[in-house]
Amino acid sequence: MADRPDTDTRSFVQRWLPHPLLTLVLLTLWMLLLNSLSVGGLVMGLLLGLIIPIATSSFWPERPPVKAYGKAFSYMALVAWDVVVANVQVARLILFRRADQLHVRWVTLPLELRSPEAITVLAGTITMTPGTVSCDLSADGRSLLVHCLDAPDAEEAVRQMKARYEARLKEIFP
Repeated sequence: MADRPDTDTRSFVQRWLPHPLLTLVLLTLWMLLLNSLSVGGLVMGLLLGLIIPIATSSFWPERPPVKAYGKAFSYMALVAWDVVVANVQVARLILFRRADQLHVRWVTLPLELRSPEAITVLAGTITMTPGTVSCDLSADGRSLLVHCLDAPDAEEAVRQMKARYEARLKEIFP
C-alpha cells in the first residue's frame, strides 16, 4: 500500500476542538437543562460538546480573516453607541412627529465590500440600528436595498452608511 501524505493540516487541538466556544455553550446548555450538577451530567455534556462540533465541522465555513482586531472592537463599540442613539431618535420620531411628516424611503447602497462576511456584518449593522432595515442584496452582491424610516435626503443617507460603516469594515475585512 502506497503511503499517502496527510492532507489534514489542522493541529491536534483544531481537530478535536474545532469550535471551542460551541463546545462550551453546549456543555453549559446541557448542564442548565439537567438543572443539577453531577459528574455524570458533566461527562455527558462534555461528550456532547465535543462530538457535535466535530460531527458538524464540515458544515461550518472557515473563520473569516480579520485584518485588525482592534478596529473590529472599536467598530462594535461604535455600533453599540449608534444603536442607543438611534433608539432615542426613533422614539422621538414616533412620539412627536406625525406619520405624514416622515420621509420614509428605500435607498440602494452600492457596495465596495466583496467579502461575504463583511457584507453580512454591514447588513446586520444596518438592521440592528433602529430606523433602518437592510432588506435585500442584489444578485451580483454589489448593492444592498435599505429601508429608512426617516431619510429626507437619500444620497446623504447612503453617504452616512458608507462613511460610518462600510469604510470601517473595509479596514477590518480583507
